Amino acid sequence: MSDATQAPAPTGVVACFVPENASAAADFYKKAFDAEELARIPSSDHPDRLMHCSLRINGDSIIINDAFPEHGFAFEPLKGFSLHLQVDDAQAWYDRAVAAGCNGVMPPAVMFWGDLYGQVIDPFGVRWAFGQALPKP
Repeated sequence: MSDATQAPAPTGVVACFVPENASAAADFYKKAFDAEELARIPSSDHPDRLMHCSLRINGDSIIINDAFPEHGFAFEPLKGFSLHLQVDDAQAWYDRAVAAGCNGVMPPAVMFWGDLYGQVIDPFGVRWAFGQALPKP
């Protein structure tokens, strides 16, 4: 983990979301998705809450933080999106996530577009998808 001044700035589209208990979510993502923590900045007023946490998962970045209702940023349950990881071994990623505590909602299977594809939901309500390109017949 590096401090905020050393963390590389992410590029491209970066998912930024507010799970309930960002610190616990960051720790969980390290276990379930082999996330690398790039920066963790606690709130100076509320050290139990994170103002910013940058993680790298499978080469790409996500940013999470806690809700701060006293500043107009109340917690809202996450819904209506999933985070897709294109990986070399979808079954292994799915198995690790389930072993860490994710709910397996779609075990990996070969889909009509030719990829091995599966989904889990983590304890914070985020749906994660794993896709693996398979050799063409």
